[in-house]
Amino acid sequence: MAVTIEDIKKLKELTGVGLTDAKVALVEADGDFDKALEAMRKKGLTKAEKKGDRETREGIIDSYVHSNRIGVVIEVNCETDFVARLDEFKELAHQLAMQVAAMNPQYVSFDDIPAEEYDAKKKELLESDSLKGKPADMAEKIVEGQLKKHFGEQVLLAQQYVLDDSMTVEDRIKQQIAKSGENITVGQFKRIELGVTE
Repeated sequence: MAVTIEDIKKLKELTGVGLTDAKVALVEADGDFDKALEAMRKKGLTKAEKKGDRETREGIIDSYVHSNRIGVVIEVNCETDFVARLDEFKELAHQLAMQVAAMNPQYVSFDDIPAEEYDAKKKELLESDSLKGKPADMAEKIVEGQLKKHFGEQVLLAQQYVLDDSMTVEDRIKQQIAKSGENITVGQFKRIELGVTE
């Protein structure tokens, strides 16, 4: 398949890479746009993971109100004020506020789950009848999977992304990290629902 300038521009737009990199990816994929996009995404996500340890002291606070019944305030951080002012970054923050409104997570990441709550659930699952007679290491593996599933719905980063269910919220953030070249984190959020108190 031939590599077209339209495909090069489209790939550049979707991945945030330069024209040359986009062209190289398309040539390597024999002009197959989807194959090139997948290769660029993998490359971008690898770079994003390397940026994950960098400090995020800038950012914005965004809010979203749904039907005057649910309100969300969210802090999304990045490394520089320059990135914080970009429309793409503001759009991401707003999308994350919408995610919190729709999916009602309790925690930003698995690290935020209180140890006593995690341990209590783990104990409960380990003592369930379905695990009786199973070897300890197998039971442990099964319970780890169950814990991930149970808490996964309560953890923002682990939730399926509401605007594209082929990825998680964490994947969506990594996509933006790959594009912006900066680490991006969620600092905190607060969700308020009319008539519901914690």
